[in-house]
Amino acid sequence: MSAADPQTPAPDIVRCAYVELVVTDLGASRAFYVDLLGLHITREEPGALYLRTLEEFIHHNLVLRLGPVPALAVAAFRVRTPADVDAAQAYYTALGCRTERRREGFVAGIGDSVRVEDPLGFPFEFFYEAAHVERLTRRYDLASAGELVRLDHVNLVTAEVARGRDYLEGLGFRVSEDIRDSAGTTYAVWMHRTQTVHDIALTGGAGPRLHHIAFATHEKHNILHICDKMGALRISARIERGPGRHGVSNAFYLYILDPDGHRVEIYTQDYYTGDPDNPVVSWDVHDNQRRDWWGNPVVPSWYTEASPVLDLAGQPRPLHILAGASEQSIAVGADGFSYTRDDSGRGFKLGEQL
Repeated sequence: MSAADPQTPAPDIVRCAYVELVVTDLGASRAFYVDLLGLHITREEPGALYLRTLEEFIHHNLVLRLGPVPALAVAAFRVRTPADVDAAQAYYTALGCRTERRREGFVAGIGDSVRVEDPLGFPFEFFYEAAHVERLTRRYDLASAGELVRLDHVNLVTAEVARGRDYLEGLGFRVSEDIRDSAGTTYAVWMHRTQTVHDIALTGGAGPRLHHIAFATHEKHNILHICDKMGALRISARIERGPGRHGVSNAFYLYILDPDGHRVEIYTQDYYTGDPDNPVVSWDVHDNQRRDWWGNPVVPSWYTEASPVLDLAGQPRPLHILAGASEQSIAVGADGFSYTRDDSGRGFKLGEQL
């Protein structure tokens, strides 16, 4: 993939705005995302459901579309001006990427948009025009104890983390944290356009695949309520990991699986990154507190399982296998626990601010 012409400016990206997932049973998905997680319905149509979080004012944050194979159809980013949609098309054309433009939009509630197959093989969309809907911030009569307030980020699996980091920095994303080793290998990176820790993260592995989408809550107790509710519904087997506290991002987290196996993170209490000299936090891959601050082991499925992604024709993308060492192979021993856990009393190799 050729580098973009330096005379072709990158679009000014505001945030990760919505995700479109292919699901195989809309009824089961509705029960999960609406009845369990409390997302609010903006629109229903044959074969699709449009959902939003409590604080959202554009049409939706999540589209669930019926299809034969569970997959990520697109991760969509809002840009600052209508001209930035033109800029996105020009930028990815200069990169040699496949693009498709629809002035009427690809989904309900979204106007002029361009979709691309990015250099790593991920389906991205860039748009400015969006229908406005009621922001439900003051609708306390509709809010639940586990209320999801915004779409926070997407985490993507790629065999080319270092290359992806360079490409996303060229697109205007800034690094907040990463995981690497003393040889300089980067295993994962967290990057942001908003003033949070990340709008997008890259995790090393066979890709392109979607690792998870994440919704934010205001407080830890909102996440604990979701756990209690899942227990009451006898679906606690869908809790894959957590609740816990991340080292990377410092956020309180929970990972759960939807009926198709799409991974959803519920996430709260990361930190402000808006200053231009915000320091990067770099974690040693051998520090077993990087993924869980309490030192709890990461379940193997969290490293190995992820959702396929589609190309612009709606076909699953072929996978590129990670050539070097994986984070899991370094950090997980035969017993499932980090073999780098230091029981000598010397402490852990904690993240350092650069």
